[in-house]
Amino acid sequence: MIIARSPLRITLGGGGTDLPSYYREHEGFLVSAAIDKYVYVTVMRPFTEGIYLKYSQLEQVALIPEVKHPIIREALQMLGFKTPQVEITTLADIPAGTGLGSSGSFTTALLKALHTHRKRHLHQEELAELACHIEIDRLGEPIGKQDQYTAAVGGVTCFTFHRDDRVSCAPLAIGMDTQFELEDNLLLFFTGFSRSASGILKDQQVRSQRNDAEMINNLHYVKELGYRSQKALVAGDTRLFGELMHEHWEHKKRRSGGMSNPEIDQWYDLGMKNGAIGGKLVGAGGGGFLMFLAQDRSALRHAMAKAGLEEVRFKFDYEGTKVVMTS
Repeated sequence: MIIARSPLRITLGGGGTDLPSYYREHEGFLVSAAIDKYVYVTVMRPFTEGIYLKYSQLEQVALIPEVKHPIIREALQMLGFKTPQVEITTLADIPAGTGLGSSGSFTTALLKALHTHRKRHLHQEELAELACHIEIDRLGEPIGKQDQYTAAVGGVTCFTFHRDDRVSCAPLAIGMDTQFELEDNLLLFFTGFSRSASGILKDQQVRSQRNDAEMINNLHYVKELGYRSQKALVAGDTRLFGELMHEHWEHKKRRSGGMSNPEIDQWYDLGMKNGAIGGKLVGAGGGGFLMFLAQDRSALRHAMAKAGLEEVRFKFDYEGTKVVMTS
């Protein structure tokens, strides 16, 4: 039995510039952090031939093309399983569709477990690129590369997405005091809305590909905010970082009409009036988690709890995708 886990992630600046429709023309940049909330994938060899899958659904099929789960099907085909005899189970600390990059985390954990099962070693960036290949190239999802790379690499990392599809990774050079301050004061609250990011990201992809000036200028500005966020955090200026989060959210909402809704806007305003310096909706938008940088954690937690939003506490993960058990 092989058990692999991948961390989920939060974006600290520059989100949205990791889509091929943008970075292949303009180069992308963002800062992302892996957190200690995980997707787990178990791979084992059952006693009988066939493919046994346990996720939000149950599948039992004889051949790979019969597998309904698209990522599992593509991964098994890519690894060249000839006569499948495999059981795959997945669990997660937080449900999918909540803006924390669960699909990329699942794909990296799955590939790590399957390669370990086949006695093959993958380096972190090789793992990330294989996950991107499955989701973007093979399945045609209108997504970026942030989730797969953050899950594979872990840590608080600056990513540059080059025009030739290369990705450069560099740890964000922050001091321990800044790291602890971020872990103490970045607060996540679940809005209760789960959604697929595909619709919002598809709109961004189409508008970027046709060189829509409004969309391109918005992403240029968000990329610049990513650089400014990096500079603020390296300098230890977390207050400025919180103010940049607010600025980012205001521009992010203009990218798509589905980015927010009146209820999310109301909760955001409530947070800003009760101890938050700045915040945003994590992920593509439309639901998931509101993330705030707090100057008064107690007041912010009280206001969000009174509004019915549940907090998920976290620390940063510095290990990335890893095998946690073999037997």
